[in-house]
Amino acid sequence: MNRRRERYRVDLPELQATCEANYLRLLRLLPEMRQSGRTRRIAISQGDQLLGVLVLQVLENCPYTTTVQVSQEHCLSWLPVPRMEVRVYHDARMAEVVRAENARRLRGIYHYPNAQMHQPDEKSQLNLFLGEWLSHCQACGHELEPVL
Repeated sequence: MNRRRERYRVDLPELQATCEANYLRLLRLLPEMRQSGRTRRIAISQGDQLLGVLVLQVLENCPYTTTVQVSQEHCLSWLPVPRMEVRVYHDARMAEVVRAENARRLRGIYHYPNAQMHQPDEKSQLNLFLGEWLSHCQACGHELEPVL
């Protein structure tokens, strides 16, 4: 029996809903993101153990968009350090991952296999991960220092 995999197609309404939810999460965590140079650090801990520090740093501000670097410091030694650039579209009230690690200008669909070994739905997965990461920080994070 010869089975062909169905080609991946972007679920645009789902991706837009994810980006809209990420916009609201970022706005709650960094309400003054439209001001250049803002940085906020949020500690994530379990009991007395510090698991990491979420760092939200405004890299660029334009009239309708803001670019925010989302990263984590003081991670567990065995855990890779996540780092993403997120473009926030204020007029559309959406936030999407535009860079993760070394991948810049993420495509909506990747042919698989490819040289960088991106998954066909890499962009959707990264935006879902961002949402889960920010939600976790909202639920388990606490103020490490005041908003600068």
